[in-house]
Amino acid sequence: MKNITILGSTGSIGTQALEVIRDNSSIFKVCVLSALKNAELLIQQAKEFKPEVVVICDESQYLYVKDALSSYDIKVLAGEEALTEVAVHPQSDVVLTALMGSVGLKPTIAAIKAGKNIALANKETLVVAGELVTQLAAIYNVKILPVDSEHSAIFQCLVGEEQNEIEKIYLTASGGPFLGKNLVYLSTVKKEQALKHPNWVMGAKITIDSASLMNKGLEVIEAKWLFNLDVEQIDVIVHPQSVIHSIVQFTDGSMKAQMGVPDMKLPIQYALNYPDRLKNNFKRFNFLDYPSFSFQKADLETFRNLSLAFKSLRRGGNMPCILNAANEIVVEAFLKDKIGFLQMSDVIETCMDKIDFIEKPQLTDYLETDKHSRILAAELVTKSII
Repeated sequence: MKNITILGSTGSIGTQALEVIRDNSSIFKVCVLSALKNAELLIQQAKEFKPEVVVICDESQYLYVKDALSSYDIKVLAGEEALTEVAVHPQSDVVLTALMGSVGLKPTIAAIKAGKNIALANKETLVVAGELVTQLAAIYNVKILPVDSEHSAIFQCLVGEEQNEIEKIYLTASGGPFLGKNLVYLSTVKKEQALKHPNWVMGAKITIDSASLMNKGLEVIEAKWLFNLDVEQIDVIVHPQSVIHSIVQFTDGSMKAQMGVPDMKLPIQYALNYPDRLKNNFKRFNFLDYPSFSFQKADLETFRNLSLAFKSLRRGGNMPCILNAANEIVVEAFLKDKIGFLQMSDVIETCMDKIDFIEKPQLTDYLETDKHSRILAAELVTKSII
């Protein structure tokens, strides 16, 4: 029996992880659940899965959650700081970090220091502080098991290939809802259009990131740290069908790809039960449903966020942290109709130019960089100077 902590249980990844656990109740047990503000769903999940602890980050809902669970033997905590406390729960074997944004950094570091294996769905943790996090994982002999479909695909392709050198990896991108669109078109798009992803059902933030290709940019940065790669070894290729989830090319030129229908439950299940695969009833891939695959080069000029992500990775230091923090602010602003789709890239680039660069940041530097980048990005949005 594996005890699972889910940080972010009410989001897309968290709810699908609970589906996997529900279908394999003889193998997995939930010991911690947390939610940002969806108290109703957190209460429902707690009553079904009966964890030892739940966290509601929105402190204003603490008493509501506590009262609703008063007849259950479940400890209720509140506030973001509580996430770090529960991340080191002594009974937990795997911590699934499905939090959205850089809020996942401190709990993930705490879990690593406590010797917990990490099922990582919070890509921002490695984007913000990839060097620090991977160093700590090595020191504490902790596995970081990727949950993103693209990184899970790379991870699966590398099993059994530990002695073989990677020449290049190809992260595949669907292209999102604006594949093939030009700058004139993108200058007038609204959030309702950007939220209509053609292949995946995801939360609002990640869906907007997918539409702008920032999600792929964040995945590029994450891949660098997960697989110890140079930036020149990482490429992005647009594959609208989203069947080939990513590809590894070895030094002899041979390539391995991981394929399957677009369904996040498979990489979630693989991470939770690694290294063993579990039998399931997930939909099976049928080649006849996809008589042809297509591929094209990513358009870095139209979708500048991907270009900015590569730029931040080449610069290194705290630059990816600046990129991520500014992006979180502009996505929120776009969802509130405070900024245009193309203006998001302008704000991010301005932050990358103006925030002080730190070549060898420590954790406090990352946290300060994150704070200052958010302040500047918010000012740029408010002043509408771009």
